[in-house]
Amino acid sequence: MIWEHPQLLWLLALPVLIAAAAFYFGGRRQARLGKFFSAEMLRKLSDNVWLRGQKLKALFLYSGLILLIIGMAGPKIGSEIREVKREGVDLLIALDVSRSMHAEDVRPNRLDKAKFEIAGLMDRLEGDRIGLILFTNTAFLQCPLTTDYSAFSLYLDLASTDQLPVSGTDFNAPLREAARVFGERGDSQRDAARVLLLFSDGEDHSPGFDQALQELTGAGVYVYTVGIGSNSGAPIPVYDDNTGRRLRNHTDRLGNEIITRLEAGNLQKMADAGRGRYYEIRRGNDRIDGFLSQLAELERSEFGSERFSDYANRYQYPSAAGLLLIVVSMMIPGYRVAGSREDAD
Repeated sequence: MIWEHPQLLWLLALPVLIAAAAFYFGGRRQARLGKFFSAEMLRKLSDNVWLRGQKLKALFLYSGLILLIIGMAGPKIGSEIREVKREGVDLLIALDVSRSMHAEDVRPNRLDKAKFEIAGLMDRLEGDRIGLILFTNTAFLQCPLTTDYSAFSLYLDLASTDQLPVSGTDFNAPLREAARVFGERGDSQRDAARVLLLFSDGEDHSPGFDQALQELTGAGVYVYTVGIGSNSGAPIPVYDDNTGRRLRNHTDRLGNEIITRLEAGNLQKMADAGRGRYYEIRRGNDRIDGFLSQLAELERSEFGSERFSDYANRYQYPSAAGLLLIVVSMMIPGYRVAGSREDAD
């Protein structure tokens, strides 16, 4: 036997304390009455009291309370076989790890804020498969589609701007990589909605991504985008790898400080063509909670089912018995019917 809520077993002391208090204060009450009335007078005053009935009431009441507490603690006895179905959508997240994502116009910086939002999103998924693509002007699959959210979290923590050699951004790369990943899905997941959620500051150095986007959306993939940054922009800091101290800001070939800004146009275009929505994060407290409601409306598919053995809940039996005993205790009279004769003990 195991317990669902073993901490509630401490409440078993409560009926015992109540019974002890009732016995103690009842004795004191009798002692006080003995000071003012004779034994004969007390016998006459309590002539219609049915002591046996009152004892039965107390026994049934306290026994019922004990059984109720046992039921609340959730006893589990024996075992049962359960089958759990896993349903959801396929969600690929494309994360921009170009150098401009280090800008700090969104605290703590664009990349860390994006990772924070992705982690919060993952914590609220229910059965959906999730994968991670990192990209600059090239892209690679950091984490394949999986329902193992702990593994996904580890891959997300490792994401950094040092993983890809080039700092420029080309939206063709994540769109084509997403098409490749979704194209490898098996027939068993054919009915599940496929969603690409792309995080970026919008800077794109490619000649155009229309064809790659059309191929992806033509395969039935929904494309949602999240723009991170501000219109005013911010410089791109350079930190010392050893001390973490800020050294300077990135400059161009002429020595001018580079200011990176949110460019929402491409991201908005991508979401519109992909039957999705565009979200913006301009401040550290901005969120993308609306995306979850959008995800819930998409078609879901059963990814599989699992059978496992578990202890069977048996809380209903002591709970029902406890309630019955309490009801019975309320029905037992504590006084004799007038005119009846019965021993008082």
